[in-house]
Parts: sequence; C-alpha cells; structure tokens
Amino acid sequence: MPKTKTNRAIAKRFKKTAKGGLKSANAFTSHRFHGKTKKQRRNLRGTSMINKTTANKYEKMF
Repeated sequence: MPKTKTNRAIAKRFKKTAKGGLKSANAFTSHRFHGKTKKQRRNLRGTSMINKTTANKYEKMF
C-alpha cells in the first residue's frame, strides 16, 4: 500500500509540536490594527495552538 501524500497547503500553514499538537500563526494580523486594542495586538503576536477537534481533521492531511 503506498504512502499518502502530504497536503502541501496544510504543511505550509501548520507545524507539529513534539507532543503531536498543531500550531499556527494567528488570524486577523495582516492589516487594520487601528480598530484593535493594544492587548489584542499583543496577544495576536507569535503562534497559537489549534484546538483538538480541528487538529484531528488536519492530522489526516499531514
């Protein structure tokens, strides 16, 4: 049985953690920051973990 191919769109957007979770960049960070509070902007920096329900769906594509 052949191996399944990795979905390249998923591979570019998500990274696997050591424990098997998925992390990605936050949404709403590209423009229009004047409508967001400083706290929102600060919390949108960096990466965040994908919740388990959604991660299960993407796991099959990795």
